[in-house]
Amino acid sequence: MFSRLHVVPHLGGKRLDKIQVKDIRQWLNKLATVCQCCAQGKDAARPQHKQRCCAAGNCCHDKLSARSVMDARDTLRAAFTCAVEDEVIGRNPAAFKVTRRRAPRLRRKFQAWTVDDARWFLESAWHAGEALYPAFVLVLVLGLRRGEVLGLAWQQLDLDGDEPELYVGEQLQRVRHQLVRREVKTETSEAPIPLPDLCVTALTIRKRQQEADRVKAGDGWTETGLVFTTRHGTPIEPRNFNRSFDRCICSARVPRITVHGTRKTCASLLVALDVHPRVAMRILRHSKIAITMEVYTEAPSDATRDALRKLSDWLA
Repeated sequence: MFSRLHVVPHLGGKRLDKIQVKDIRQWLNKLATVCQCCAQGKDAARPQHKQRCCAAGNCCHDKLSARSVMDARDTLRAAFTCAVEDEVIGRNPAAFKVTRRRAPRLRRKFQAWTVDDARWFLESAWHAGEALYPAFVLVLVLGLRRGEVLGLAWQQLDLDGDEPELYVGEQLQRVRHQLVRREVKTETSEAPIPLPDLCVTALTIRKRQQEADRVKAGDGWTETGLVFTTRHGTPIEPRNFNRSFDRCICSARVPRITVHGTRKTCASLLVALDVHPRVAMRILRHSKIAITMEVYTEAPSDATRDALRKLSDWLA
């Protein structure tokens, strides 16, 4: 990969015995500063309506990490070593210590959602009839990862008890072109997670949705025991989950973040939903209540709380 993407495009036109140490130094310096999306035409290869950065005139500055630059150099050095052993060239110019200019580090500013962003996202997804709306609720309110949500089974839920709870026991991942359900083996995975009212209501809606899908599919239904499935009962492809999430972000017109990025919003939503600090402590997996109380000092506005209550009322 490094030869095809980084070595050949820059040094492939020169004879091996003509490449000098200064050529390698210049190549490494350029490799560390060039946007790989522009150099490889990643965005330009997309259909025009899906182009979002470099091809659209907004360079994403997708530069190689220092580790990748060194891996590219090691690939070139290994090639030169083979050429020396085969007596094609007399010396290995990449074997010398090559000092390269350090590129300035550009820290990407993480963009998190506010409580109002999360609320508006959920409202927009609900009114749009998004089938994965209950999953988005769990991701935002409980901080569950994508694989944990997609691997959630009904037997890991207790919705009828005095204190509804959820157990994170499995996660769904794509491994070697196959969807695989794996156990989540962590110390905290065995502890039940309390379910706020909004999550209970969303899961109840999901149960009705799945029952309707099962009746409609008839003999074509595949029973997996999962909470979130396709219209035929099969597991949901993780990439399709991302696509639905991104589509709802565009519809709600909130800042674009990844599914994993929603975990930062979880604590703020628990505060806005009036979840008791002790319950929030269990959901957030904090070791000390003092850590949770630091989050609770940043109380959202009354308007935000009222809007979340209205959202719960719409779902009831």
